Amino acid sequence: MPAATCVENGFWRGKRVFITGHTGFKGSWLSLYLQLLGADVKGYALNPAEENSLFQVADVEAEMVSEIGDILDGEQLSISMRQFEPDVLIHMAAQPLVRLSYREPALTYATNVMGTVNVLEAARNCRKLKAIVNVTTDKCYENREWPWPYRETEAMGGHDPYSSSKGCAELVNAAYQRSFFNTEDSAWLASVRAGNVIGGGDAAEDRLIPDILRSFKANEALIVRYPDAIRPWQHVLEPLTGYLVLAQALYEKGSDFAEGWNFGPNAESVKPVRWIVDFMAEKWGAGASWKNNGDEQLHEAGLLKLDISKATSRLDWKPKLTLEESLNRIVEWEKAFEHGQNMKNATQEQIEKYWSHA
Repeated sequence: MPAATCVENGFWRGKRVFITGHTGFKGSWLSLYLQLLGADVKGYALNPAEENSLFQVADVEAEMVSEIGDILDGEQLSISMRQFEPDVLIHMAAQPLVRLSYREPALTYATNVMGTVNVLEAARNCRKLKAIVNVTTDKCYENREWPWPYRETEAMGGHDPYSSSKGCAELVNAAYQRSFFNTEDSAWLASVRAGNVIGGGDAAEDRLIPDILRSFKANEALIVRYPDAIRPWQHVLEPLTGYLVLAQALYEKGSDFAEGWNFGPNAESVKPVRWIVDFMAEKWGAGASWKNNGDEQLHEAGLLKLDISKATSRLDWKPKLTLEESLNRIVEWEKAFEHGQNMKNATQEQIEKYWSHA
């Protein structure tokens, strides 16, 4: 039987939720999402890496407890988590960029592997904690450039330091799951793997949508490194909803859901990079253009798709938005920002609009 058909307001109202990485793009969306649901939220993360980050422009910290800290500081993290006494923990803090991982491999492994160890160690000391969702990535799989989607049982791996570090984080997750989070007296632990997440407010370097918007706004031709790379594009609200549905299932039903889960788009949203750029250029209008960088590039996966049948059948979760709808919502968000609207309201309006989407 499905664990839950939707995110239930009644379940989340008053729940104490601890989020690592709340100042990042996905973490900011999740924080606003949980605030709308009436949860009591605390975040622990580094300061936002970018100017005009979603965390800043949407005043995310106004209705939550926000602590600036590094997950590599295990003592501060543990104190912060114990003092809050969470019911649910969602671990999102990471070094999330492939190209940065080539420049800073040691930092990438430290953050994504030992940072995860620190988070799970801190969680072991939280008496009221019942559900842990550990966010990794679709790139944790050993990518063989297969034409079919990857299932949760595929081997972990990774060519570049980022992908490899996330595969390592999955192995850490499995060990802690079997060793420490495996009884009715402990929290239940699951890992989640999402595809290429997009949405309004992403200001990161070396990610396609922010790079597109920066180039188009500057009336400069976008340099595209891998126009034929195929990715599972999805609006940020799709996997976040999956994470929350899974967290509720872990909280209420425990061991049946303490495993790895894929949250990706429908097959129609698995598109090459050039399709995304062409669509956004047409939407943007005059001055929007791009060109391929013909120089030799660092290795990145060419084809990567996720099998989401387990989440669809066992969690009754499914993606709602087409890729066109997702991109249109990004344009709407950017226009609201450029017109000086209240971006907390604008972002939460998009969340409420998502809830009402058939």
